[in-house]
Amino acid sequence: MATTLKDQVRDFWDAASCGEIYATGDSAREHYLAQARTRYELEPYIHDFANFQSGMGKDVLEVGVGMGADHVEWAKARPRSLSGIDLTPRGIAHTQARLELAGLSSRLEAADAEHLPFPDESFDVVYSWGVLHHSPHTATAIGEVYRVLRPGGTARIMVYNRHSILALILWLRYGLFALRPCRTFADVYAEHLESPGTQGFTVRETRAMCSRFSRLEVEPGVSFGDLLEGGVGQRHQGPLLRIAKLGWPRALIRRFLHRFGTNMYVTAVK
Repeated sequence: MATTLKDQVRDFWDAASCGEIYATGDSAREHYLAQARTRYELEPYIHDFANFQSGMGKDVLEVGVGMGADHVEWAKARPRSLSGIDLTPRGIAHTQARLELAGLSSRLEAADAEHLPFPDESFDVVYSWGVLHHSPHTATAIGEVYRVLRPGGTARIMVYNRHSILALILWLRYGLFALRPCRTFADVYAEHLESPGTQGFTVRETRAMCSRFSRLEVEPGVSFGDLLEGGVGQRHQGPLLRIAKLGWPRALIRRFLHRFGTNMYVTAVK
């Protein structure tokens, strides 16, 4: 049987969950604390966007739990119920271990975002950070988010912006400097940013995918990738990258170029 793109995505993330490079320490507890600490130092905007406390007393679903740092934050908010899915058994195992260490619980299941295993109108909040752009059919996954939300429920989704600083960096490295200037940003995203087939979307495309929602906010924002911080570049080592990191105009990017940030923040009400 031929390997599908979704199989490749599953295999990629099952080899190492997102952020696992930051999980260090002698014990499992230290391992997870180090990963969470680095995650929120690099991406402090997660807390403002997710608004974890808004899950108190509500039915919450996270699509793509990864290593489980955000899922623990949702569990701490004391929701009425908490569920989480991930395409990979590795992500589910990490998240389950993390919850057990914290004395928390959730209904976790290895499942596909394009086919959520829940009835219609099951949740008040659906959250997904940096996941749905890895699905081959992102619009289908967003349709599933809409289906399982109750009327008046809120979806908070981060997907990648195709017209971004990071896309330009990748194009320079794998397009222009590789003597392939006709490559598109979509092409370099699919081949050189995280798992195979990773996508980025314009604001207009994102709005179109979310057009069924009654209220919608879509706003790009600068990520640590655009700032060349953290482990960015671990797949793309070389002297040019090391030099770029030293002189990168981070203050300028933060102040003036947010519309070209890699993160695309979607807040949608059904």
